[in-house]
Amino acid sequence: MRRIIQELKPHGAAIFLTLILAVGVVVSTLLIPVYLGDAVDALVGAHMVDKDALTSAIGKMCAAILTTALCQLLMNYNNNRIVYRVTKKLREDAFYKMTHLPLKKLDTVLKGDYVSRIVNDADSFSDGLLLGFTQAFTGVLTIFCTIVFMLKIHRGIALLVIALTPMSMAVAAFISSRIKKYFLQMATDRSALTDYVDETVSGQRLLVRLDCMEEVTDRFLELNENHKRSAFLATFYSSTVNPSTRFVNSLIYAAVAVAGALLAVSGGITVGAVTSFLGYAREYTKPFNEITGVITEMQNAIVCAGRLFEIIDSPIEKDEGSLPHKPVAGRIEFKNVSFSYDSKKPLMQNVNLDVAPGERVAIVGPTGAGKTTLINLLMRFYDVNEGAILLDGVDIRDMPLSFVRSCYGMVLQDTWLKSGTIKENMLMANPEATDDDIVAAAKRSRAHDFVRRMRRRYDTVIGEEGKRLSFGQRQMLCITRLMLAMPPMLILDEATSSIDTRTEQMIQAAFHKMMEGRTSFVVAHRLSTILDADKILYMENGQILEQGTHRELLKKNGRYAKLYYSQYYS
Repeated sequence: MRRIIQELKPHGAAIFLTLILAVGVVVSTLLIPVYLGDAVDALVGAHMVDKDALTSAIGKMCAAILTTALCQLLMNYNNNRIVYRVTKKLREDAFYKMTHLPLKKLDTVLKGDYVSRIVNDADSFSDGLLLGFTQAFTGVLTIFCTIVFMLKIHRGIALLVIALTPMSMAVAAFISSRIKKYFLQMATDRSALTDYVDETVSGQRLLVRLDCMEEVTDRFLELNENHKRSAFLATFYSSTVNPSTRFVNSLIYAAVAVAGALLAVSGGITVGAVTSFLGYAREYTKPFNEITGVITEMQNAIVCAGRLFEIIDSPIEKDEGSLPHKPVAGRIEFKNVSFSYDSKKPLMQNVNLDVAPGERVAIVGPTGAGKTTLINLLMRFYDVNEGAILLDGVDIRDMPLSFVRSCYGMVLQDTWLKSGTIKENMLMANPEATDDDIVAAAKRSRAHDFVRRMRRRYDTVIGEEGKRLSFGQRQMLCITRLMLAMPPMLILDEATSSIDTRTEQMIQAAFHKMMEGRTSFVVAHRLSTILDADKILYMENGQILEQGTHRELLKKNGRYAKLYYSQYYS
């Protein structure tokens, strides 16, 4: 709640306006029973109907109704502006933080959980906060103002109402204190369901091909059942608050009616005053019903806000250091580097490597050897546990993250394209590139051949993650994006794995031209693509066991030689 109040502080003026309008709503609403009582007294006078008093009372009552409606309209509009601006800022803060979280943090969370928090939880928070703003101000003011009005009419009946009020509050407090855990469980189950649906949609082609949709559906039904159960419990227990308080408040209303009738019969109060008092009793108990509803919604809003604040409060990647004052030459040094994803399972230990500027380095080895880990360390997706990685003699931890990553151009086996046009995807690498630059890069990557056959060419919308294209076409576009950026160093991780052999040969020729004068790291399983590398690293279990040129490693007749001969002479 303290955090929510901090988020509301910049909107202090708008909240004050809401308070003023709430006063207008309450006062005009509470004047209606006064004028209604005057109208009744004018009708049931001792001798005849007082037409002038009746007309005056009805006119005042209509004015009060119109004032209530106008103030309510303006207050709702103002509340909407406050709540949705706060929610918009929380969403933006959470999304910004998510995009700046360390990769090791993102690797440990469910993708759907963050989607659910930023989309669904933000909506639930705004709904609860909006209801709180709409009902809380007017509710609290109504309670205090009706007490004042009732005391003026008859102090005894007013004190009876006040004495019975704690019953309603006690019932609401008892139930509300027990429902927070159900809302938390509902949010958690909703996140798990969102993640599973997202995962299923992403892999639907493969799931259909493997004929395992029945198992997938069973798992979905299980998660959906969990969400149904937690949502039902949260909704059921929260929905018992309002009927419970309504029952207590109806008892209060009945007590007022009986007490007022007895006083009216004995002449202690007029019939019009009883009518007014019943109106105030109804207005007095109504906020308790509304506020108890607000309490349950605010419980949900607080839970959802807490899940958003967990993202917002997460530490981001350290981005310290200063930019080098000279162009990047591309010398890379690993000095006694040790790293592991899990402290209990060591991976890299005391690794040393020296790569001269402009060298082409190939990284080979069995699955799980640590090839991708080495790339992750170069890009500072993860930081080393011990030792240091130097770029041109400077520890990359002393450089800004944006600078380190801008030094590399990267094409991975797993391609990624955003939903949009081909041109928009290419401009991600170089926003200042012209159409001619894009076409020239596409020709070098051989992507231009299939793009020019499309009806809208480079303005063709390729869909989410480029799903309207084949795997090979997506990979060629990612290569085009790399060629458009022309960074000082390159990382190619099975960059041509989905491309036919003839096209691959042409792209490899373009790669060789790109690599001239650039430090390059090539992760490869097909050794035919890296035979002319300046240095080949053979890795196993996170360690560099052999390094040298292709010929040097064949002469050693070690692990690399066995791997090479197994591919060509098996």
